[in-house]
Amino acid sequence: MNGTRNTLETLNEHYRDSIPADLRETRSFQWYLDELQASPKIARNAHQRVADMFDHYGTEYDEDEGVVEYALAATDPLDEGENTFYGRVIHEAIHEFVNKVKSGSRGLGPEKRIKLLLGPVGSGKSDFDRQVRRYFEDYTIRDAGRMYTFRWTNLRDVIPDQDPDDDTVRSPMNQDPLVLLPQEQRDRVLEDLNEALEAPYTIRNEQSPDPASEFYMDRLLAHYDDDLQSVLENHVEIIRLVADENMRQAIETFEPKDKKNQDETELTGDVNYSKIAVYGESDPRAFDYSGAFCNANRGIFSGEELLKLQREFLYDFLHATQEQTIKPRNNPRIDIDQVIVGRTNMPEYREKKGDEKMEAFNDRTKRIDFPYVLSYGDEAMIYRKMLRNADLPDIHVEPHTLEMAGLFGVLTRIEEPDESSVSILQKAKAYNGENEEAEDVDLKKLREEAAESADIGEGMDGVSPRFIGDEIAEAIMDSMHRDRDFLSPLTAFNHFEANLEHHGSIPAERFETYYRYLELTREEYRDRAIDDVRHALAYDVEEIQRQGEKYMDHVMAYIDDDTVEDELTGREAEPDEQFLRSVEEHLDIPEDRKDDFRQEVSNWVSRRAREGDTFSPQDNERLRRALERKLWEDKKHNINFSALVASSEMDDDDRNAWIEALLEQGYSRDGAVEVLEFAGAEVAKTELEE
Repeated sequence: MNGTRNTLETLNEHYRDSIPADLRETRSFQWYLDELQASPKIARNAHQRVADMFDHYGTEYDEDEGVVEYALAATDPLDEGENTFYGRVIHEAIHEFVNKVKSGSRGLGPEKRIKLLLGPVGSGKSDFDRQVRRYFEDYTIRDAGRMYTFRWTNLRDVIPDQDPDDDTVRSPMNQDPLVLLPQEQRDRVLEDLNEALEAPYTIRNEQSPDPASEFYMDRLLAHYDDDLQSVLENHVEIIRLVADENMRQAIETFEPKDKKNQDETELTGDVNYSKIAVYGESDPRAFDYSGAFCNANRGIFSGEELLKLQREFLYDFLHATQEQTIKPRNNPRIDIDQVIVGRTNMPEYREKKGDEKMEAFNDRTKRIDFPYVLSYGDEAMIYRKMLRNADLPDIHVEPHTLEMAGLFGVLTRIEEPDESSVSILQKAKAYNGENEEAEDVDLKKLREEAAESADIGEGMDGVSPRFIGDEIAEAIMDSMHRDRDFLSPLTAFNHFEANLEHHGSIPAERFETYYRYLELTREEYRDRAIDDVRHALAYDVEEIQRQGEKYMDHVMAYIDDDTVEDELTGREAEPDEQFLRSVEEHLDIPEDRKDDFRQEVSNWVSRRAREGDTFSPQDNERLRRALERKLWEDKKHNINFSALVASSEMDDDDRNAWIEALLEQGYSRDGAVEVLEFAGAEVAKTELEE
C-alpha cells in the first residue's frame, strides 16, 4: 500500500495520466503530414513497430551465449517481474522470434510468413504470445509507439443514399491515413520521410484503401472535380489508434472451434445483413469488416492452437502471408498489415508436417521452437514465480525443494547422453552450469549430440512445469492439512510418485523411465541433505580457515617447487602430498588432474591479492566444499548418527546447536529436524555398510 487513500478523484487522475493526451482529439490531414516530417516512425508498418517495441523496453546482450535478452520477457518492467521468463533456451527462442520480426521489418521475407511457436504443452508459448500482445498495447499508448488512422465525415453532404447512421465512418481496417494519397503522391511523402528516418528499415506503403474507403474516395473526388485537397480537408479526420485486445483493435486472437460452427468469414469478415436493405448486397458499404484479419490490421494476429484448424480453413492464411491480402466472399482482395503469430503443440505439428496437401501452408511458416527449460535452476525460478504470484499459505519452502523438483523435470526432457562419457545426471548438472567438477563434460558436444538424436529438438517433450507446479500446490495443501508448516523435497517426491501415472499427458511407456529419473533425483537430494547436515554438525569457520591456509601454503610450494615450514617441527619440508590429496579427493579430482586444480586455485588467490582482497576459503565454492568434507570425515566418527533418527535420543545441547546451524542455511525448525533425521538415517546406513 502506498499509504494514500484512494478516492474517485485520485483514481480519475491516475486514469487520465495513463491514456494518451490526444486519444479523443481529431486532427487534419495536413497536421498528419507535418507530424510525419517531425516523427517519421509514426508511419511504420506492423513488423517495424513490433520490432521497435522489443528494443523500447530494454535489451541486454549475453556475449557468452550470443543471445539478446529483451526486458519485456527477462524482467517484465510493466508488471514488476510478475511475468518473467527463465531459461537459456526460452530466451534463445524469444531472440529468434524477434530476429524474424526484425528481418520482416526490413522486408527480407519473414513479414510474409507465419511466426509459428512450436513446443510441448506448458512450455510458455501462450504466455509469451500474451506478453507480446500486452506490451504492444502499452507501446501504442506511449509516444514512441503511436499510430494514427482516419475517419470519413460529413458523407451525407455529398452521397445522397448514405445511411444517416453512417454520416461519420471510421476506417474499417484502421489503415494509415497515407493510403488516401494516390501512390505517386504517397511515394513523394515517403521519400522525404525516409531521408529523415533514423532506423535500420525503410518505410513503405503500397496498400490500397479498403473497398469502402475506395468507394467514398471515388464519390467524393467526383463531387469535387478530382480536387483531392478538398476531399481530405472537408471529409477526413485523423484520429489516434491504440491497440486494444478487448476492443479487437490492432490485436486479435483466433482459436479453433467446432468445424460446424466456424467458417472463413470469422477470418475475413462477412456481409452486414442490417445494411443490405439500405445499400444492396454488392455495395462495399454493406460489408462487415469484423473478421479476425480485419481486426488485427496494423498490429498482431494471434492464432491459438493454429494447426488444429481444418486444412481448408488454413488456406486463408496463404494469401494473408505471402500476398498480405485477404479475399472475403463476394468481395475484392483487401490489403492487410500485421504480424501473424501462430502457436501449436507437437502432435498437431507432426500431423500437418507429414501431410503433402499442407505443403503450401508449411512453406509459409517460420518455425520457432519453444522447448521446456533445460536448466533446473531456471526451472526452480518458474516455481518461485508461481508461489510469489499466489496467495501462499504460511508455509516454509525448505532448501532444495524447488531445485529438486526442477531437476526431475529436466531429467525427463533432456536426451540420454552416451553413458561412456557422462551420465544423464551429470548432463543435467552441466546444463545447470555445474560443469566445473566435470572437466571432461563438453557442453557444446552434449548439445550437438542431443540435436542429432532428438525427434524435433531437445526439450520438446517430457514432464511439463504444469504437472510439477500442480503437484507442488497439492503438496503444500497436504502439508497444511497435516499441520506441517513446511514443504520439503521428501513431501514433493511423494506427490510426484503418487500422481505420475494419473497425468493424462504422460504416455504410459515413459512411466518406468520417469520413475528411474525420480530415483536419481532422490539420490541427488540425499547427497545435498547430507552435505547440509555435515555443514551443521562439523562446520568450524576457524578450522576451515586454518586448513585452507595450510592447503594454499602447500599448493604454492608445490607449484614453485619450494619447501614449506612444518607445523610441528618448524623445519622446512616438502609439500605434504598426502594432505593435498586428502582435500582434492573430496572433489573427485583424479590424480592426473590435480595440477590443473592446484594451478586454478593458485591463480584465484593471486588474482584476489592483486585486487587487494585477503585469502578466505569461504569465497571459493569448490575449495570451501572440499575443506568442509574433509573436516566432516575427520569428525564424523565421533557423531552418533543413529541418534539423529530418533529425536528423543539426541543430546539436547547438540540437537539445538545443529538445528540452529540448519536454520542459518534456510531451514525451518521442523524442516531442520526432518533433514537431521533423514540424513542421519542415510549416513548411519552407509556406516553400517562400510
